[in-house]
Amino acid sequence: MKFNTIAELFLESVEKLPEHPAYFDKINGEWQKLTFGEVGQIVENLAFGLAASGIDKGDKVAILATNQSKWAMADFAITGLGAATVTVYPTLISSQIQYIIKNSDTKLIFVEDEEQSAKVLEFLDSTPGLKKIVVMNDKLNDDERFISFSELIKIGSEFKAKADFTFRDRALAVKPDDLLTLIYTSGTTGDPKGVMLSHKNLASNIKAGRKEILITPDDIFLSFLPLSHSFERMVGHLSAFSANSQVYYAESIDTVAANMQEVHPTIVVAVPRFFEKVHGRVLDKVSNDPAVRQKIFHWALGVGQKSAKFLTRGKKPTGFLATKFAIADKLVFSKLKERVGGALRFFVSGGAPLSKDIGEFFASANIPILEGYGLTETSPVITVNRTDLYKFGTVGSTIEEVEVKIAEDGEILCKGPNVMLGYYKNQAATDEAIDFDGWFHTGDVGHFDEDNYLIITDRIKNLLVTSGGKNIAPAQLENALIMSKYIEQCVAIGDRRNFVSALIVPAQENLVAWAESEGLETADYQDLLNNPAVQGLFDSELAKTMQGFSHYEIIKKFALLPDLWTIESGEITPSLKVKRKVVIENNVELIESIYN
Repeated sequence: MKFNTIAELFLESVEKLPEHPAYFDKINGEWQKLTFGEVGQIVENLAFGLAASGIDKGDKVAILATNQSKWAMADFAITGLGAATVTVYPTLISSQIQYIIKNSDTKLIFVEDEEQSAKVLEFLDSTPGLKKIVVMNDKLNDDERFISFSELIKIGSEFKAKADFTFRDRALAVKPDDLLTLIYTSGTTGDPKGVMLSHKNLASNIKAGRKEILITPDDIFLSFLPLSHSFERMVGHLSAFSANSQVYYAESIDTVAANMQEVHPTIVVAVPRFFEKVHGRVLDKVSNDPAVRQKIFHWALGVGQKSAKFLTRGKKPTGFLATKFAIADKLVFSKLKERVGGALRFFVSGGAPLSKDIGEFFASANIPILEGYGLTETSPVITVNRTDLYKFGTVGSTIEEVEVKIAEDGEILCKGPNVMLGYYKNQAATDEAIDFDGWFHTGDVGHFDEDNYLIITDRIKNLLVTSGGKNIAPAQLENALIMSKYIEQCVAIGDRRNFVSALIVPAQENLVAWAESEGLETADYQDLLNNPAVQGLFDSELAKTMQGFSHYEIIKKFALLPDLWTIESGEITPSLKVKRKVVIENNVELIESIYN
């Protein structure tokens, strides 16, 4: 790994294995392949097309699309030319997109299709800095400022023949400290901030990560987390490409399970909610199995839990335990492995805390989940678990060249080549985040264990301080609650209150199925939530999940909400984090009724 910029990373990879498969998109029901050499040619022509369109070193070019090879190739073309990629979540509404385009000084934007084109068209006339829109699926409207992806490639090919520079020359002219990308934090309050990441930021993170976790050309990634987010972009896009691995782009979030069966991935990047759903489906199926199968499942799980003490340290169980684990694997765990494609080496989890119980469940089946930790501002990885030692309840140890220390108030501070350049056009916020000595203040609270593995407690701003002066980390309570098959989302409340309560969004499908089995009327869902039997069900679920917590942490009351919190409702971020403040503001009266 000689590269010091993402432009060099790209050149190294396409020149090393030009015939090796790089990207797969499912088009008309068939997986369509692009080799590294073919990707190199397309990216080169795209870069020349951008140059012919007036894009130069330091300019900003945005991408507004779901995961696909065109997203990745547009990113490499932009950054190889010395320009900077502005990533935009495709779930954002028009006004949110406009804010990012204006704030970032974007000159050109790649959009996926007619839906995304329409969003841009709403503000195009009032955003004079945006000169051109490239439509990835080639379906244009009548506005002359829109051109197709294919046309941009054609323009680039023609311009390349008469240009006085080569793509390689431009790529090698990029410096490590040059701006690579602007990633706008989804934020839980206020306008998003543009995080400025350099080529050195990402290149250092990729090289350090690959020293800790082996990735090879034989690996197959299934990409479904948004490439707009720093986590998927660094691991599933840039790290995979640097290792000449193959990347399959899932058709959508809804087809991930089916796509796993088709492509047999060896590495998958996911967020905790993914594992929670898989875990929930498995337990739900088992609960409906005959008693004998249930007994076998729980026996196997017990064997797996004992074996996990070896498996999580890169070893195999020995003696009679090895024999029992082989039987458990054949009878139970092999079926779980098939659910995730049958070839998986490990998952990588990030973006939010992973429940210790969920991690241990997968480890028992010898399906490693390597949880890491970081923020957009740190490119993003700060710490990660390793395949030879992964510990649930921790986010691993620091990667090479990255320093972490715990401040007196418990806040996690980070310093290293992965720390951002700052927030775009926001020096005040930059100065607040990075102190005089170069330490980035993460806003998270945590501590190290005996193996120097980091344990995250919660966000500083999320900590609840009860009226009795007790500090409570709500994330731990919430992670325990969502282990219940009947709980989809929840927020713990109790700041300046005399006890802790919770807002709970039930898992509607599971709740209705339970209600029908109990002979309850389910036609009116709100009435069902108010039913004393349902209230009793959630009382018992809380009683089970609160075992092990201190008396002052225990959730004593709750309220059930009928509607899921969504990106569209503004109650969760595009990276699927709950906006606690928004949820609380939207339910002020309900919360007050809990405490009255």
